[in-house]
Amino acid sequence: MATIKDFEELEVWKSSRVLSKQVYLDFKENRDYGFRDQIQRCAVSVMNNIAEGFCRNGDKEFHQFLNIAKASCGELKSMYYLAEDIEYINKDIANERRLQANQLMNGIGEFMQYLRKTNKK
Repeated sequence: MATIKDFEELEVWKSSRVLSKQVYLDFKENRDYGFRDQIQRCAVSVMNNIAEGFCRNGDKEFHQFLNIAKASCGELKSMYYLAEDIEYINKDIANERRLQANQLMNGIGEFMQYLRKTNKK
């Protein structure tokens, strides 16, 4: 595998960026500012923790930040259940975003496993 020099090259970061934009677009008209703030913050937390962890001093710290990013992805998935339940968003979009969040969580988990394997060598 080629050496990655910038976090922008990471597929998990690219995916989290796309998902964050979609969250902002999904709720840009929503006037429940507490809800909107929370769902946007957890989406942004995913991409920012990947970036921040990458810029830290080693894989152990990076792993810790990836763990936080993965947890924020779980929070985002949960928020889409609430958004659907209180009819802030339709069921199809909520399902699609939960699927995207789940795929991103899996991608982060696989990346964490990869880092653990490469550090044992």
